[in-house]
Amino acid sequence: MQPVYLTEEGKQQLEEKLNYYRTVLRPEVTKKIGIAREFGDLSENAEYDSAKEEQGKIEAEIVEMETKLKTCVIIDKNKIDTSSVNIGCTVKAYDEDFDEEVEYTIIGSTESDPSKGLISNESPVGSALLGKKVGETVVVKTPVGECRLKVLDIFA
Repeated sequence: MQPVYLTEEGKQQLEEKLNYYRTVLRPEVTKKIGIAREFGDLSENAEYDSAKEEQGKIEAEIVEMETKLKTCVIIDKNKIDTSSVNIGCTVKAYDEDFDEEVEYTIIGSTESDPSKGLISNESPVGSALLGKKVGETVVVKTPVGECRLKVLDIFA
């Protein structure tokens, strides 16, 4: 099983979300199931089936969040090695195809948000950049074709 990389903030957000699922959503769906049972015959009870399905999804989410929190590796900004691209680094690169500079922060998939420049270490760009040093060029195979990125700077 691959480790789940989280920032301290990301871990806190995941813990808060887990707490919300446990203390708010779980009791709500349990209440819905109880109300649906009062409608009678469970074999033809759409409300009951819907509530049980919702309960299954909530329980699966809870298990997934618990697993992530148990196996997470915290990204410590103070201990990031910037001699090459690592998880937690911010990379300034030159996109040769679009003739522009881009900046990405490599983080775990749980917190990734490409629209904000936060890319997963498992994404095509993130995994291609890992281990690269300033001055190196990498060819990234993406779903829409290849792109070439030259690493200009690496910082924490």
